[in-house]
Amino acid sequence: MPKLLFIQASPRPNDSVSLAAASGFLSRLRDKLPALAVDSLDLWRTELPEFDGAALAAKYARLAGRDLEPHEAAAWRTIEAMVARLDAADLVLIATPMWNFGIPYKLKHWIDLVTQPGLAFSFDPMRGYSPLLRARPTLAIVASAGDYSEGPSWGRPDLATPYLEAALRFIGLGEITVVGQGPTMGPQNAIATARERTQERLAALADTFAARLAGSAGGFARAS
Repeated sequence: MPKLLFIQASPRPNDSVSLAAASGFLSRLRDKLPALAVDSLDLWRTELPEFDGAALAAKYARLAGRDLEPHEAAAWRTIEAMVARLDAADLVLIATPMWNFGIPYKLKHWIDLVTQPGLAFSFDPMRGYSPLLRARPTLAIVASAGDYSEGPSWGRPDLATPYLEAALRFIGLGEITVVGQGPTMGPQNAIATARERTQERLAALADTFAARLAGSAGGFARAS
């Protein structure tokens, strides 16, 4: 059974443009893949652990090749479970608003937690950094007040898209597509045009994702 991890980074479950767009994408994907299982992770209603104290010490112990102390190992198991939840997914869907040119701090927090040595990446002095997670289709829907479809919006940069592409590629997800939906504020005709443009692109991506998954005998190859 194919599995999708749906990461919800908007704090507005009932009025979110990004979540509404993601819902439309999921509806079409489920039409193509009726057996799809969706694991929803609402970052605003999930208690994400702080990355300090024992968890931070465990990270540096792993980087130094030191055995973990019992309290460090206990904290690290929570991180391991989060990375395992991500790696169990055949598809990843992220719905997020753009905040101050970037992503909400809750989404950054989650990315910081799963980007860990020995779990999501490795480092070799001769080769540098290597991702450890397997590649799989990953879609991020980014809703923004401004229109970034042709570059900066009134001089304001889009820092969310390059960050998401770089951060997710670093840990190995690899096949990353970022779809912007904006403007979400301003003249109604501009908002409607942006919504229609996004819906068309998401429908095409749902069809592509479904075909890819159906052609991979139920899942993408897992790293050995």
